Amino acid sequence: MFSPSWSRLSCVALSSRGGLRTLSLFSSSGSSNWSKVVSDAEKIVGYPTSFMSLRCLLSDELSNVAMHLRKLVGTQHPLLNTARGFVYDSKNNLQMRGLVVLLLSKAAGPSHTASDLLAQDMVSGIYPSQRNLAEITELIHTAFLVHRGIVNLKEWTVSDGPLKDMQFGNKMAVLSGDFLLANACTGLAQLNNTKVVELISSAIGDLVQGIYYENSHNTEENGLTDGVDVAAWEEQMFLSHGALLAKSCQAAMELAKHDKESQRLAYKYGKHLSLGHKLNSDLQPFVKSRAGEPLSFSLSAAPVVFHRQIIGRETWHHQLQQAKTLRNQLDYSKLLAAVKSEKGVSTAMDLCCYHGNKALEAIQAFPSSEARSALENIASAVTKF
Repeated sequence: MFSPSWSRLSCVALSSRGGLRTLSLFSSSGSSNWSKVVSDAEKIVGYPTSFMSLRCLLSDELSNVAMHLRKLVGTQHPLLNTARGFVYDSKNNLQMRGLVVLLLSKAAGPSHTASDLLAQDMVSGIYPSQRNLAEITELIHTAFLVHRGIVNLKEWTVSDGPLKDMQFGNKMAVLSGDFLLANACTGLAQLNNTKVVELISSAIGDLVQGIYYENSHNTEENGLTDGVDVAAWEEQMFLSHGALLAKSCQAAMELAKHDKESQRLAYKYGKHLSLGHKLNSDLQPFVKSRAGEPLSFSLSAAPVVFHRQIIGRETWHHQLQQAKTLRNQLDYSKLLAAVKSEKGVSTAMDLCCYHGNKALEAIQAFPSSEARSALENIASAVTKF
């Protein structure tokens, strides 16, 4: 059970834990350190995960998609920002899911039930099937990122640009996302493991359910539906942000024929790391905002959700109205001050520390190694703001 007071004390303890590097995951001052952690971890698993999906990305089919995508240059379609993010990933976050799968695979090593012949196939302590799984995980994540770039044309206004550009961008987002997802499913079938197929298929279903829930309930007017508490927020965020990594980690253990306990611990690490990562990301505008900088944050961000739960619906709507400008747009600086005035931010920080500690707890059962140390560093980093 989540305990704010315990979590905050544990978060402080993490920074002084022997052998762990304390790194800032998202801040500009710590981005170079985070990049070094990623670079060091990639050396441990054998090759840069940034090129994991290169075989798919260099295919003729996707080259044709890229040619059509150029037609969106100069428009305001969000698919362009998604594409730029793949090229200019300054925070090294896009490939983290595959990297974690590979690190866990190496940390766990071969199973006692695996044959000697299977062990001979390992490269840098990782089975080829586990590397393929890491690629599949990244392809699925990328496909859903692309699909998230679809614009709701019902909310289109003239200021968004020509309607035909938005319609064309939507077609490209659907087709390119579907292409990536189809490649992932083909690779998944080639693993020839029914349980792994079942796990990853259920993760795709969780992603769809989580994103549908977000799109159905998140609006600019009220942020989220009434009655959302910490547990409900965690459940929703696990579906849309945590299920893929958690079940991919479990699947990596299954491919190496590890027992159910190892699979459970790998799942636990992936789940808590994902939730901690999401909370850290949501907290950034509230802990790193500076005067004069452009400010924007989602009304479904954890600090806002917890703040609304604390103050109640009527007070929340009153604060939203006070934060509206003459053009009926939100003044995020006013809303930021309102959220900071209550305990929504501290609750989110406590919860982030809690999940970081639970991830660390799960990984301790694996043998001490470079790979485990890298996983510990990653779990520790998500609790630094």
